[in-house]
Amino acid sequence: MWSRSGLPLWSAPLTAPGRACHSAMSRHTARRSGLDVTSATPRPSYQRGHPLRSAPDDVLEVAPVARVSLTPRRTFFFRIVEWYSKRTYGKVLDPGKALAHHPRVLWADLRFEQSVAKWNRLDPDLKALAEMTAAATIGCAWCMDFGYWVSRERGMAREKLLDVPSWRDSAAYTPLERDVMEYAEAMTLTPPAVEDDLAARLVDRLGEPAFVELTAMVAVENLRSRINSALGLTSQGFKDSCDVPSAEERTASPRAVRQD
Repeated sequence: MWSRSGLPLWSAPLTAPGRACHSAMSRHTARRSGLDVTSATPRPSYQRGHPLRSAPDDVLEVAPVARVSLTPRRTFFFRIVEWYSKRTYGKVLDPGKALAHHPRVLWADLRFEQSVAKWNRLDPDLKALAEMTAAATIGCAWCMDFGYWVSRERGMAREKLLDVPSWRDSAAYTPLERDVMEYAEAMTLTPPAVEDDLAARLVDRLGEPAFVELTAMVAVENLRSRINSALGLTSQGFKDSCDVPSAEERTASPRAVRQD
């Protein structure tokens, strides 16, 4: 729904995804999965409720569709959002289309996100990891897809973004980053499962202002991801692959040994 920098999707000062970044990301993802990038072709999409017409053997289920239409009434407000989104991202983003059914909700979220964008006590990379961890825990594919692109445009390391869904098994993160991601995950669970010693370590390392901002950003991302997930919004292709593990896979994932 919004950029991981905290700006709403229709006002983030970013350029449309470049081919170079997209191609490099595609090659990297393909190498990690053992695919031949020279012959890979896009998989066709299938709508819920329709038979899998000539679907590949490995497609076991139909692709989900949004639970509200993505063709809202084209009010003057939405036309502005639509124009800016196309100009900035090359496409109209699905969360904007969905919320445009209720202009006051869209406007309230716009103003809220403009305020959130002014928070600056937490390191941007730590903030991005916290947001994406919360999105992965909830299972918001749209947020993971868009969040990856926003963070890559800002120059964040690709490996750290790709490994977010399986961060416990990755060696890409520093001890502080792992604490931030553990906190975001614990806070996102229902009910929250934040432990006192984890919170104390973060307060000690970050300071109270940044810790409060971290907590608030995880809550903000919960709002974004839960809205998008509940509305059935999925990836719009800002990155080729950032698979969100299932709840069973997240539960089965072994806890990594902390590095002191």
